[in-house]
Amino acid sequence: MSISPAEFEKLFSNFRREAFRLETLDDYSGSSDPEMIRAFLAGEPQPDNYNQEWSDEVRGNIEAGKRMYRVHILSRPMTDYLRFELGWGYRKNAKAGEEFFILDTTEQPNPLEGVPDFWMFDESSVVSMNYGEGGKFLGAESHSDPVEWMARRDLALSRAVPFAEWWERYGNE
Repeated sequence: MSISPAEFEKLFSNFRREAFRLETLDDYSGSSDPEMIRAFLAGEPQPDNYNQEWSDEVRGNIEAGKRMYRVHILSRPMTDYLRFELGWGYRKNAKAGEEFFILDTTEQPNPLEGVPDFWMFDESSVVSMNYGEGGKFLGAESHSDPVEWMARRDLALSRAVPFAEWWERYGNE
């Protein structure tokens, strides 16, 4: 069932324990600020206020004792967009307390092929996300039964490695 942007946004402030995200695309540029991507690719320094609203939201949730974490399924070589997202976004948001994991499918099959991006809140509310060409966000759908989504989360986490470890090894490729 479709969920409105306002309903979706409320989930980020109303969850009590944890929010998990699975990311499956290698390009979300259609949902990102093209000027920030350009600046990153040009080697410019990251602006202090880059992604500050999200970073503040994460920090507030973490300080309230909640956990925010995600797994990104990807393969190397990284797209320009992934280098931007991981190099600027993940590294900044990790400082705010968000946890990141990478499920690298470069040398192994994707165990979650065909699974859409989703957020799961407190193992009870699940919202899958729909994207169009170039990672343009098109909308979200609420799902009533979290069991299959918990299994997907658990499988992703069982095959993933912490982002910092992965980035140290592959971040300069």
